[in-house]
Amino acid sequence: MVLLTRLRSALRLLPRSSATYATSAASTSNLSPAKRNQSANVYVPQDLYRRIFIVTDPTLPVVTILEQWVQDGRTLSYNELVFVIKQLRSRKRYKNALEVSFWMSEKGYSEPRSSDFSLKLDLIAKANGIEEAESYFDSIPKYLRAAECYSSLLNCYAQVRDVDKAERIMLQMKHLGFARSTLARNSLLNLYYQTQNYDKVENLLLEMKEEGIKFDRFTFSTLINTYAAKSDIEGIDKLLAQLEDDPSYSQHADWWSVYAVAANCYGKLGLHDKAFNALKKSEERLSSTIWKEAFPYLVTQYATIGKKEEVMRLWKIYKMDGKLLKRDYYSTVISSFLKLDDIELAKSIFEEWESRNRYFRNFFIPNMMIAAYSRKGNMEEAEAIVNRTIMKGGKPNLWTWSRLLLGYIPQRNFPMSVRCMKEAVSIYEVGCKWKPLPESLAAIFQYLKFNGDMEEAEDLIRLLSSKNIISLDVHNNLTSWIKDVESNVPAIDVLGGDSHKQTGEILEPEDDWNNLTSAFAINKMSRDDCQVGKS
Repeated sequence: MVLLTRLRSALRLLPRSSATYATSAASTSNLSPAKRNQSANVYVPQDLYRRIFIVTDPTLPVVTILEQWVQDGRTLSYNELVFVIKQLRSRKRYKNALEVSFWMSEKGYSEPRSSDFSLKLDLIAKANGIEEAESYFDSIPKYLRAAECYSSLLNCYAQVRDVDKAERIMLQMKHLGFARSTLARNSLLNLYYQTQNYDKVENLLLEMKEEGIKFDRFTFSTLINTYAAKSDIEGIDKLLAQLEDDPSYSQHADWWSVYAVAANCYGKLGLHDKAFNALKKSEERLSSTIWKEAFPYLVTQYATIGKKEEVMRLWKIYKMDGKLLKRDYYSTVISSFLKLDDIELAKSIFEEWESRNRYFRNFFIPNMMIAAYSRKGNMEEAEAIVNRTIMKGGKPNLWTWSRLLLGYIPQRNFPMSVRCMKEAVSIYEVGCKWKPLPESLAAIFQYLKFNGDMEEAEDLIRLLSSKNIISLDVHNNLTSWIKDVESNVPAIDVLGGDSHKQTGEILEPEDDWNNLTSAFAINKMSRDDCQVGKS
């Protein structure tokens, strides 16, 4: 009951104050730097950054914040606004980013330029669909339709996997002399890979060689993934040998990612020795500036092939810096040890992270340990973490409740299961990827029916229905089933109409950090800026 009382009280916690933010690591400087074209630094005032990315409801217009900023006598530059747009895009706030892009043009922060058009094309496609992106492309004056615009539209077609339209725009680019960039060919190459047109991958590869179009790391990464999809181990080996033989490739620090992609593919094919060797070669190509970027990928992949000692080695090296112990890196190491089924090591890293933080903004890292202990049935430890996190200001989210369910239901602790399910559903918002597992709901309803707790069952049915988690038909079927004391139909069959919605546990949004497996996930941080909006 102490746990439940604390959990309920946590739901009423207020957001932390501005004074709390002022003590955070991000606030030690008044400016937030960002690289622009890998050369000049762009600085966005911390107060503006906080208003847009930390405090603001993502559904609210960002331009209102910018308008107020200007009205208060503050200044904004073109570079700062482009940085804001790209940061919004990286957070998948495409509509916000598009609003800022048009606002920037309307307010005269720049003359019309092809890089801005290409950026808008990408955002329109992501926010409003490919048809609107096509209409916008047609509206761009022909004299401003530079290679960047065509390349951006090509990438839009690649994103929606429209091979025919992508090939047509590539033909136009060839006619206009815009098709000699590696970037454009990579978009088409990746499209062929994603749509399993492996013969077209080979044909495009030959075409690039004949035309003297140089391969870059994205080209190699896509080819490695293509060969892996075909289980062509020899093909991967030959590509890596080509890298070794050509210093113009192998000596660049950022090519570590190609070996990381190869390691991932070898690992998926069960070739752990080859994966290990590829990871070692990836490490050899790391510079001091790239090291922290590469850390989470390498740690995750070493864990995937069962190399616990390598995970610990990298963690010790990373900690030697001592200046930038990021939360995301703690989560990577904790999840890696959990993947290796070493909950004690994961616990030690988690407790270290706990000791470094006096205030918890959310339950993201605690949820990892809560899930691990719940799966093992150690609810005492899971509950202890919940209590400690609440005491430090953390607010349980629906993933907290759903992870507790992983332990309560197998232990047949249905009173707590019912409460956790209701708390999770009450927090649920339309559009959230989470859905309760049909098996969990079935077990709970079976318990309520068996115990004749009709009031509790009907309350849960209404709650699920109000959140559109179950359909009206299932709502009615469940209500009738609960009232029919003679019915022996299993609850899972009554839920059958909606059970297709989810067949497995959905990851918490930030868990994507640890799902770093594909070539384009590994290269993601720089790829977005390569695709569109360069200026």
